[in-house]
Amino acid sequence: MASGQGKDVAFLFADEELSGMTGLKRGADFVEVMCGCTSHRYGDAVGRLRVFASGDLEINCECTPGCDEDKLTPAAFEKHSGRETARKWKNNVWIMVKGDKVPLSKTVLLKYYNQVSKAANGSHKGPNGRPCHRDEFVCCKKCNKERRFRLRSKEECRNYHDSVRDPNWKCSDLTFDSVTCDDEEERASRKVLRGCSRSPSCRGCTTCVCFGCEICRFSDCSCQTCVDFTCNSKS
Repeated sequence: MASGQGKDVAFLFADEELSGMTGLKRGADFVEVMCGCTSHRYGDAVGRLRVFASGDLEINCECTPGCDEDKLTPAAFEKHSGRETARKWKNNVWIMVKGDKVPLSKTVLLKYYNQVSKAANGSHKGPNGRPCHRDEFVCCKKCNKERRFRLRSKEECRNYHDSVRDPNWKCSDLTFDSVTCDDEEERASRKVLRGCSRSPSCRGCTTCVCFGCEICRFSDCSCQTCVDFTCNSKS
């Protein structure tokens, strides 16, 4: 390892904080460890988690020799593993520490992720302290019913973002609610309530419509909207 790399990694985490973690590797601006997620049906899916100082978390899946899923978010890795109780990746994704499976939430590895999320959630809010992102809807390609997405956190925004980009999205793909195509669609009178802090029935204003921020744009996404936002943020 080059001396410059060691210095940068030491800045991210102290040696004692990483002690006992299986598969530990140190890069110039990241730390990598073995991780996994357990499904009661399919067993353990393992991968390699990279933790960056920017707060980004990236998992390369190694669940099978032929798996080519890489650069997954922890939430996407959790879903890919077949975990039955999805949407709780901080507790469901684990790393090995001295031979024991330890949830990410109980390790130091989420330090930078939590710092970035806290800062973002505190800086993009409406006049009364509520998040400025209003609820959005995605239409199921199977039943043609619209399903509501609440955008109150970065994880919820990512779920919506990925669902909109999926041309074959369907009700069963919802990760935060148990909804099927057999369930009734929201009535039109309720759909107009989108969570705007200025007016409950607002059709879109500068308070509830976001044109891009750290919560709803993602540096690991290859769509043009996110790429442009990331480039502009760095310039």
